[in-house]
Amino acid sequence: MSDHKVVLVTGCAKGGIGYEYCKAFAEQNCHVFASDIPQRMNDMLDLTSDKIETLELDVSSDESAASAVNSVISKCGRIDVLINNAGIGSTGPLAELSLEAIRKAYEINTLGQLRMVQQVVPHMASQRSGSIVNMGSVVGKVPTPWAGSYCSTKAAVHAMSNTLRVELNPFGINVVLVMPGSVRSNFGIASTERLMKNQDWKLYKEYKEAIAERARASQGSKATDATVLARHVAKKVLSPKPPKQIVFGHMTGLFTLLSWSPLWVRDLFFSTRFNLNKKG
Repeated sequence: MSDHKVVLVTGCAKGGIGYEYCKAFAEQNCHVFASDIPQRMNDMLDLTSDKIETLELDVSSDESAASAVNSVISKCGRIDVLINNAGIGSTGPLAELSLEAIRKAYEINTLGQLRMVQQVVPHMASQRSGSIVNMGSVVGKVPTPWAGSYCSTKAAVHAMSNTLRVELNPFGINVVLVMPGSVRSNFGIASTERLMKNQDWKLYKEYKEAIAERARASQGSKATDATVLARHVAKKVLSPKPPKQIVFGHMTGLFTLLSWSPLWVRDLFFSTRFNLNKKG
């Protein structure tokens, strides 16, 4: 078998973390398949090289997931690493955010990851090796106001990853849960634009700016560069014994502290931070 690991990355449009994952794994001498939805294929054009190929993949579609995985298998005979990176933001008060928007977030962020797992596992099990890298988040462990739906999609990813790690161990498959902190990418920008265009809150009208601030929260000046995160994760995943979890990036220390804190401390912190410390 070739020493070149075959890596499939989802959600690789330029400006996102997936784009940087592709470059980071290529730097580690891997054969990388960068994927995204058909509408974003042009956003991956400058990724193409002798180490990186692009292909269409919509993680919310059973047919698309199966087609992409089969395409990689037919070309390379195996998949060594799956990076479950594709995801969308979902910001707004849970009492008003539409179930359609929440359902879409789950379909991509949560079921999209599981859909890809179910496609690659038979191939990895047959070769008795492989690594599945699921993208969680520090907010999957410590949820924040105005992003309850997004946080819950990531909490579900954490639960699935912790289960999969044990269930897939007999087949020699590693499961790595990545929990980034604040990472600079186009993710927060896209979330804010979508939010400000489409939402007219009723109960929470006076909180509109606070809600928008939450959508931008991960993109502050101190946010970790996506390139730094991607290189760190690539090295860890390709090591002889990949870790079970990778917690990395700006604000991870704060969220670790909050996870240990009593709930009243956490509630007080978030109520103050996101303008919820006064009665309506």
